[in-house]
Amino acid sequence: MDETGITTVQKPDRIVARRGFKQVGRITSQERGTLVTLAIAVNAIGNSIPPYFIFPRVNFREHMLSGAPPGSAGAANQSGWMKKEHFLHWCQHFVKHTGCSKERPVLLLLDNHDSHLSIDSLDYLKENGVTVLSFPPHCSHKLQPLDRSVYGPLKKYVNTACDGWITSHPGSSMTIYDVPEIVAVALPSAITPKNITAGFKVSGVYPFNECVFSEDEFLPSYATDRPLIEQAKDDKIDRKPNNSPKPKISQDTSPQPGTSRDYSEILNADSSMPKTSEINPPLEEKTPESK
Repeated sequence: MDETGITTVQKPDRIVARRGFKQVGRITSQERGTLVTLAIAVNAIGNSIPPYFIFPRVNFREHMLSGAPPGSAGAANQSGWMKKEHFLHWCQHFVKHTGCSKERPVLLLLDNHDSHLSIDSLDYLKENGVTVLSFPPHCSHKLQPLDRSVYGPLKKYVNTACDGWITSHPGSSMTIYDVPEIVAVALPSAITPKNITAGFKVSGVYPFNECVFSEDEFLPSYATDRPLIEQAKDDKIDRKPNNSPKPKISQDTSPQPGTSRDYSEILNADSSMPKTSEINPPLEEKTPESK
């Protein structure tokens, strides 16, 4: 299971035009779009359950799912992102469409987002035979099957569906209420059994392959596995001071030939030097001459 965002402003595809045209454009829906969260769950043999939508609205209304794939469910909040109370609703949606129970246990793989750590949701899943296993932090781009082979094609097909919607609705702007219809057009082309099983294979989840990643792909982890500064300070505090006597360093103070002189020689040398008065005798004072 994983979430992704579907925006009301598509990214236009490449435009093919004749050589020599300098101004070639494509119409988009709006300048800035609104995000709708889409939650999808798939299994290792290529099956999926109906999607779950979260709209950026205070209250959810059934008409928001107009045109959505059959069996879809939804919720709403001000941010449009998954929250703990919505995750519990999604868990009920998951149990309903999978038919899992303690006699038919299911393993659910998801990232360790805060919204997925609700105690009520985890208790509900446990009561219905669902074992939850979360991916390590910063690893979903490698271990999440949906990120590896499903959501990439889905975004492409969504952009194509948005272009078709704008062409068929000239002068209109796409809103969040049109997103379920767009997803219903794009989702069947992206969430195919071939794409789903490929995502499980390249991530090493199924068939299980612990050697699917090379050593070079683990190198970025060295930047985040450094010890914390506080831990380093604690290690310094825990160290006991070394009270053993320090070794004395013997120093030879005897004069060496060519490098030092005896103190008496220096005094004799100072006494033999001429005085300042002998070098520069005082000037005689001149008496003023009488006129």
